[in-house]
Amino acid sequence: MKTILHKADTRGHANHGWLDSYHTFSFAGYYSEDRIQFGALRVLNDDTVAGGMGFGTHPHDNMEIISIPTHGDLEHHDNMGNKQVIREGDVQVMSAGTGIQHGEKNKNHNEEVRFFQIWVFPKLKNVKPRYDQQHFSADDKKNKLLTVVSPIGTADGGVQIYQDAWFSLGKLDKDVELTYSLKKPGNGIYAFIIEGSAEVNGITLSRRDGLGITETEKLTIKAFTDTDILLMEVPV
Repeated sequence: MKTILHKADTRGHANHGWLDSYHTFSFAGYYSEDRIQFGALRVLNDDTVAGGMGFGTHPHDNMEIISIPTHGDLEHHDNMGNKQVIREGDVQVMSAGTGIQHGEKNKNHNEEVRFFQIWVFPKLKNVKPRYDQQHFSADDKKNKLLTVVSPIGTADGGVQIYQDAWFSLGKLDKDVELTYSLKKPGNGIYAFIIEGSAEVNGITLSRRDGLGITETEKLTIKAFTDTDILLMEVPV
């Protein structure tokens, strides 16, 4: 087993007033040659957007883009005709493929919106762009690791992407212990603590810490407190 630990306070940080963003991997004005990506996992941004503010219309191509809100309402629009609001409990995916134009903003003027935006390199390039979102309740994730992202063509649940990658969310009570078995040999897994603290394969993680693990077939997780955890299994 090999590991790489990214403590929360070592992340890149940019505060633009309307946008307060933490970057686990190199992004925009933050660059570290040691933190470009974890296998196919390219971006893990922890964003807070002020009331009524947002990102203007901008392009993407050949990237799988996943958004996971944790507070507030994020309004999305794109040139495929989608106009949606994503909220806590939702998981949204865009397969940018040959190219999309989209924008996002905080739907509310009286409170901030907080969300994770995650980019994964695709397995196939220049596919037809696609959009999907699904809602997962707190009970769906209660003391389990619920699959919320899976590869297109599988029946593993959640929204689907053009990559042999699986994302799982868990909402664990204190002292709960779980095991995650990797779904594809040779993949690695990146564990991220959204809230709380837990031990993952013997390593203690706190709020917003990330741990990349390769050359393993499973993860053991023990929650020290009530803990929200995100697992991202990706090719490495």
